[in-house]
Amino acid sequence: MSSFGTNGAEESLPPPPPAIPSDVVPIKMEPEKKKVLRLPIARRGLASKGMKLRLLTNHFRVNVGNTDGHFFQYSVCPFISSVLLICIINFLSIWMAYSVSMFEQVSLSYEDGRPVEGKGVGRKVLDRVQETYNSELNGKDFAYDGEKTLFTLGSLARNRLEFTVVLEDVVSAGRNNGNASPDGHGEINENDKKRMRRPNRAKTFKVEINFASKIPLQAIVNALRGQESDNYQEAIRVLDIILRQHAAKQGCLLVRQSFFHNDPKNFADVGGGVLGCRGFHSSFRTTQSGLSLNIDVSTTMIVTPGPVVDFLISNQNVKDPFSLDWVKAKRTLKNLRIKASPSNKEYKITGLSDLPCKDQLFTLKRKGGVDGDDTEEVTVYDYFVNRRNIDLRYSGDLPCINVGKPKRPTYIPLELCSLVSLQRYTKALTTLQRSSLVEKSRQKPPERMRVLTDALSRSNYGSEPMLRNCGISINSGFTEVEGRVLQAPRLKFGNGEDFNPRNGRWNFNQKKLVRPVKIEKWAVVNFSARCDVRGLVRDLIKCGQMKGIAIEQPFDVFEEDFRNKRSPPLVRVEKMLEFVQSKLPGPPQFLLCLLPERKNSELYGPWKKRNLADFGIVTQCIAPQRVNDQYLTNVLLKINAKLGGLNSILGAEHAPSIPVVSRAPTIVIGMDVSHGSPGQTDIPSIAAVVSSLEWPLISKYRACVRTQSPKVEMIDNLFKKVSDGVDEGIIRELLLDFYRSSGNKKPDNIIIFRDGVSESQFNQVLNIELDQIIEACKFLDEKWNPKFLVIVAQKNHHTKFFQADAPDNVPPGTVIDNKICHPRNYDFYMCAHAGMIGTSRPTHYHVLLDEIGFSADDLQELVHSLSYVYQRSTTAISVVAPICYAHLAATQMGQFMKFEERSETASSHSGAHPVPQLPRLNDNVSSSMFFC
Repeated sequence: MSSFGTNGAEESLPPPPPAIPSDVVPIKMEPEKKKVLRLPIARRGLASKGMKLRLLTNHFRVNVGNTDGHFFQYSVCPFISSVLLICIINFLSIWMAYSVSMFEQVSLSYEDGRPVEGKGVGRKVLDRVQETYNSELNGKDFAYDGEKTLFTLGSLARNRLEFTVVLEDVVSAGRNNGNASPDGHGEINENDKKRMRRPNRAKTFKVEINFASKIPLQAIVNALRGQESDNYQEAIRVLDIILRQHAAKQGCLLVRQSFFHNDPKNFADVGGGVLGCRGFHSSFRTTQSGLSLNIDVSTTMIVTPGPVVDFLISNQNVKDPFSLDWVKAKRTLKNLRIKASPSNKEYKITGLSDLPCKDQLFTLKRKGGVDGDDTEEVTVYDYFVNRRNIDLRYSGDLPCINVGKPKRPTYIPLELCSLVSLQRYTKALTTLQRSSLVEKSRQKPPERMRVLTDALSRSNYGSEPMLRNCGISINSGFTEVEGRVLQAPRLKFGNGEDFNPRNGRWNFNQKKLVRPVKIEKWAVVNFSARCDVRGLVRDLIKCGQMKGIAIEQPFDVFEEDFRNKRSPPLVRVEKMLEFVQSKLPGPPQFLLCLLPERKNSELYGPWKKRNLADFGIVTQCIAPQRVNDQYLTNVLLKINAKLGGLNSILGAEHAPSIPVVSRAPTIVIGMDVSHGSPGQTDIPSIAAVVSSLEWPLISKYRACVRTQSPKVEMIDNLFKKVSDGVDEGIIRELLLDFYRSSGNKKPDNIIIFRDGVSESQFNQVLNIELDQIIEACKFLDEKWNPKFLVIVAQKNHHTKFFQADAPDNVPPGTVIDNKICHPRNYDFYMCAHAGMIGTSRPTHYHVLLDEIGFSADDLQELVHSLSYVYQRSTTAISVVAPICYAHLAATQMGQFMKFEERSETASSHSGAHPVPQLPRLNDNVSSSMFFC
């Protein structure tokens, strides 16, 4: 497409206005100017609309008594002669990141020069330094992050300090020096008995500490006045590190700013050898009312402690250890920690043996060897059973656990190994596991408040010496804030009927859709689902008539050949499509597909790909179980939206009377990026951008989806100039569709909702993604200067709100923009939905840029209204619809890749290989709400 209104515009549309060239004019490059970085805008005032409501929030006020002091920072990194180059690189990266006075290195190493690995050992070493050299440290406490940095309040005696400490309780690394026993006890000789009596050998460590920089506590006070700086970020970081260290000393599992105690009362079995472990998030936040401590319930996944074999059987859902998939087991167990019986020593798993225990040989040094013949080859099984007199019931035919190095293995029979507690499970959860976790994690507002109050009390932060020395005290009461409840927007249905939703909900009983479609050419495809298909079709047609959708009888119901049921998913789909094509007289308008599995059917991805990308046919997949009027209505809402209809719209859209938006052509954009599951580093990320169509509507959208490098959050295909006059980026495609569907009008205003980015990435959204969007606009018309509104929506935060005078969740439409919001930046919290289960989670909106000039009230009204235009639902949703649509589009298109043949998608996605691209959607469906 070369410009607005060409190459693809419908013939009935008038030609583009003169201001838009018929051919793309490449941007004329002006003399290079120094780029001015955009920063998030400051708050322009508070909103006032809505019924006031007294609320409590899980922020606890923090009093800071010592604002004249300084935190002194000391950098920590492994440093020995063999890794000098690495340290130089670390040095340079620190220098570039902070641009402060020179950072000198601090080394933490074993006496023989090996670097210390593992946060746990580092913490133990520095604790011993503090115990042993208290006078040399001027009696100071310090905060250590477990990796590369420690802080003190005030300076140490000298800028450079060296210490040597001895630890006797370091977890054994199970080092094997060649002729060793399989369980890491060393050579089998007289000394072996001594080592058996003293399994945790003492180790000597060398510690060097060098001054790096200092951070004024006054920076926190300045930030509370709206004067932020790098020092402020570092000062808050120090306070958070103090909380982490406090939790580490209590034996907690640390996951960023969340802490998990080893208490079985906090564990919930979700199946598959996995436990949901409940803990608590604690972090300091600067707010309008001062410094606060945000405490919330947090959950992480851990492996079930106990025998390794029991975990594997549960994880793979098999009956006995002889049915296990050992390739899968090796991936699952890698890097987990075990305790070995009977020594009770702790090791890290590095792999599995290649042979069963009874066949796996190792070299054993024997006593009394002559003429150099002092070793022999024995099996692991023989060693443990016959020489150690340890009974092994079933390990002989199973692989051994390897806790040594790949070239120096140390083998332990499987049944002697038990997983230690509080080890994170980082693999993706199954649908059943997720459902179980949600069910067992629910907490009503009163229960959550009680749990949080208890958590603050048990944390005993008042005993933390560094917090005391900073003069920090934490109030025990929830912070009170003022909320406002916005009135729900009026909705318009068919036949001109209006309705005011109640409690964020509505229904279509006795109502017709505002823009129903007519379905004439369609068919049903049944992939062996067990249900009354003819009855389902009859009820669907009847329900559609009641909603205003005229549905003709389907051409036919195509039942899968029972001989294909056991074929691979791709084969089943191809066979079915061949069957359908051979019978239908022409392309159908729509296909209803019945799947046999309710969740995660392997047929879904290839079925969607073939229909949407190859044939351009809209499909609706269902897995019917209990079919009633509500179920059929929900199915019809999706079908109607996919085929170009609208179920309901805002009354203000119909008028049109949306503030600002209705006065000038405005496009609403939602952007999201989905990533592979944790640990899947070779799965491409999927960027999805949706945009509104048919201005002045804000209820109808289309999507554009692309792949990009794994784990990359910034969208890199918004503008993609491939040659002079050719832009294949996402934004161009969306702008052209908006133009064609909106009476050949260019948008004067572009409203962008961005999901999935943290506060540290706000500047990238403003200076990388927004720049690409502006370039795409200029590439279409260099004289065109639309105005932008950029808003980030965050759901992954820990702020909750509770009604001060009622046990229920906050009502839908609740908005908060005072007290606990940012002291300078423009942000607010909104609960647009009715929380029916557990405690409502508000969406945190950050306004990064507003060139359009919304008032605070108008902007919050717009965000609230966009939670009511989600065509799949008859309830207000928790975040604006464009973001939900972007997430749906990314998820559905991701299924295309998930079920591709392995030869096409399973190649390495490292820098040497291009990221595999998604197939482009057929023109018949590319502008539809196929994702709905």
